[in-house]
Amino acid sequence: MTPDHNDLWFLPLGGTGEIGMNLNLYGHDGQWLMVDCGVTFPKPGRIAADGTVHHRGEPPVQMADPAFIADRREQLAGLVITHAHEDHVGAVPYLWPMLQCPVYTSRFTAEILRRKLAEFDLLHRVPIIEVNTGEEGEERQIGPFNVQWLALTHSIPDPNALMIRTPLGNIFHSGDWKLDDQPLVGHGYSPGTFTDLAEEGVAAMVCDSTNATVKGHSLSEAALHKGLLDAVRSAEGRVVVTCFGSNIARLHTLAGIARETGRYMGLLGRSLINMSGAAKAAGIWDRADELINPSHLGYLPREEVLAVATGSQGEPRTALRRLSMGSHPDFELEAGDTVIFSARAIPGNEEAIEALISRLKELGVRVITAEDAGVPIHASGHPAQEELETMYRWVKPNLAIPVHGEMEHMETNADIARACGVPRTLVGRDGDLFMIRPVPGIRRQVVETGRLGWEKRELVRVY
Repeated sequence: MTPDHNDLWFLPLGGTGEIGMNLNLYGHDGQWLMVDCGVTFPKPGRIAADGTVHHRGEPPVQMADPAFIADRREQLAGLVITHAHEDHVGAVPYLWPMLQCPVYTSRFTAEILRRKLAEFDLLHRVPIIEVNTGEEGEERQIGPFNVQWLALTHSIPDPNALMIRTPLGNIFHSGDWKLDDQPLVGHGYSPGTFTDLAEEGVAAMVCDSTNATVKGHSLSEAALHKGLLDAVRSAEGRVVVTCFGSNIARLHTLAGIARETGRYMGLLGRSLINMSGAAKAAGIWDRADELINPSHLGYLPREEVLAVATGSQGEPRTALRRLSMGSHPDFELEAGDTVIFSARAIPGNEEAIEALISRLKELGVRVITAEDAGVPIHASGHPAQEELETMYRWVKPNLAIPVHGEMEHMETNADIARACGVPRTLVGRDGDLFMIRPVPGIRRQVVETGRLGWEKRELVRVY
């Protein structure tokens, strides 16, 4: 299981056959490159890549078991983080002591990572190399891999695809992405970046499959302004908007709506406050978007309050959950207030979200969800079918390897690739060895995979 100079391999240990805890390895000439190192938050009933089902009582934070590469860490050239979502960066503080390698990432992602490492007393131990992720796309030689960062758009600042070049061939690793012509915050993308890759030649494209079953084209962040403005403007009492804390563009939109409607905006929840702080430190927070101390929200007239809260997935101990229970220290929700869900349910969270909505309605709170809003109030960060078709036609890979999805999503992604003229597709799951060179193919389950959980301040094997 050590690639020689004639081999070019892809080996996922997490995130292929499931959504979450992404951990990918590329092998060539005696060394490995790791791309992403994320966590997942298990929910009872959610299916893992090997077909096992999450059950109650599991550790609340889980990640891919890195035993394969930890046993070979002298062969690990480096770790590249494509963006700052938890399922791509969240496991670094837990797993880095097993890996002991340099970490390459963008400025914003580095800000998020440093805050995580500080909590584990690792801040000054982990070598973090910041790369320029603008339109030019910085290149770095990491062992035998030449890695170029390519600007794309997603639901968080500074997401990047990667062009991984080797003497045997090039791999385009999409990361999480969408084609958003008005992302509002951070860099955009250029079609020429990807059509140029086709001219150079792409041996394999490893591609996000999350929304492969969704027809059409994902909405732009800019398209949400009207729907959110209408919802806030029609509210009479306090307004609480819940969304994913990493979506700085959504916060930018809401801050503008607060100004338009004469409300003061404050953030409720540690992850929201942390992300906005990182955005300010990275220079991507609009200076016009002023926030007030959340402890002041309870003293304002109800019609002047716009709070943004964590908890869109019904998670325990989040700000919205505490508001629904009347236990938040900053203010209490009252009849006539409005809660807006500017997010959709992650599969497996439906029951928790329904219970949360029921509690809010019992308080007399008006609830607006993305599903029942008349106009869009949420946009996905992943490509729908038209975007996948566009990217395959731009990049023209010889081989498509769908990842970041359950089997249904990955098989649909493969169907789209074939319909776009990609000569070959390979669909597998964690632990499968995808051989790109010398001859494309899959060796099934050649590496034992599993999940580790963080429980009582130590890592334990979940399965």
